Amino acid sequence: MSTIDLLLKNADPLIAHTLDRALDEKEISEEEAVRLYEAQGLDFHLVGMVADELRRRRVGDTVTFVVNRNINFTNVCIKQCGFCAFSRDFREEEGYFLPTEEIVRRAKEAYSLGATEVCIQAGLPPDMDAGLYEKICRAIKSEIPDMHIHGFSPEEVLYGATRSQVSIKEYLSRLKDAGVNTLPGTAAEILDQKIRDKISPGRISVDDWTEVIKTAHRLGINSTSTIMFGHIETREDRVRHIAKIRQIQKETGGFTEFVPLNFVHTEAPMYRYKMHEGIQSGADANDVLLTHAISRIMLNNHINNIQMSWVKEGPKMSQILLMWGANDFGGTLINESISTSAGSQHGQLLRPREIRRIIREAGRIPAQRTTTYKIIKTYNTDSESDELDRVDDTNRFGSYFELVKIDKYRYKNPRSS
Repeated sequence: MSTIDLLLKNADPLIAHTLDRALDEKEISEEEAVRLYEAQGLDFHLVGMVADELRRRRVGDTVTFVVNRNINFTNVCIKQCGFCAFSRDFREEEGYFLPTEEIVRRAKEAYSLGATEVCIQAGLPPDMDAGLYEKICRAIKSEIPDMHIHGFSPEEVLYGATRSQVSIKEYLSRLKDAGVNTLPGTAAEILDQKIRDKISPGRISVDDWTEVIKTAHRLGINSTSTIMFGHIETREDRVRHIAKIRQIQKETGGFTEFVPLNFVHTEAPMYRYKMHEGIQSGADANDVLLTHAISRIMLNNHINNIQMSWVKEGPKMSQILLMWGANDFGGTLINESISTSAGSQHGQLLRPREIRRIIREAGRIPAQRTTTYKIIKTYNTDSESDELDRVDDTNRFGSYFELVKIDKYRYKNPRSS
């Protein structure tokens, strides 16, 4: 009898029953998942132990990461989401817009340093050229055809389709032809329309988000999946969100990973101005651990990879999350603007050597992967290094706070040109 089995005999009977079912790799219900959030004491630790055991069975002791660069090419946006401190109105001084040649330069620089992926997401600028996203992809692929483009959230896909006056399916086909390889499954937040209407009125609806994702998967474009938690949602809301992700995955099989994202409150307008009663300042440590563990337990039969966000949680907490069901460390990022602008203290860049050290300290085996989880390199010794490790001056990559002050990248409204 295993240690977990012995401990389960002393656990709350209802929680023990749920965890037993999870260990038998049976699908747990939403009601059972909500109950796991109530775990305390021994039961709390057992939730983590079961998630860790399921992780070990599913993907072993290898912890993966991707060498990538984020390119958030504009912060100008027609939406005013309550959680977003990144976006600027087109009339604001700090609105910026990177020209295509600068986007390509950043992609080429990343490629020269060993990056296999560029993640391209941005605001939704007014009067956007309908073909902009396609032009960006074609420009990148013409210079570096091997670079994986992980680009454009469902919100951006819908905006591009609307600007182009074509269906979502037609627009996704155009993006695929232009070079998009996978989509970020962001703009999900909580997939509950009543909550979305509060925290991000006018943002992509649950139905439209789902349509974009399912259509992408059917066209052979995989995506990630995410949740943003720790604001005004309940535990029941979280569980329903994860269950919806699970159902989509059953239908399409197109999600590569699930990423719980803790709400960064510091500069978020809806927190600063107390726009909603009972708004939280992000989830606390126990809540973060449980959310990752419950995600593993609910999704384990359908999505192999649970990724933590070192940008949101910091390296130390991310290390602990490797013992609570997570098996992926995300990316090096090189530039990170969205969480940084919201007040995260951990953004910008985490070198491969630092990621490898953190993984080894947790007793796991570090490995570099592609965006779609093919292993590129498993690191067997501490002496190995990557190109990005050998960069002395990381200031050359710039920062979000510097970028918004550079005059040559100042956003210029097409209507006034």
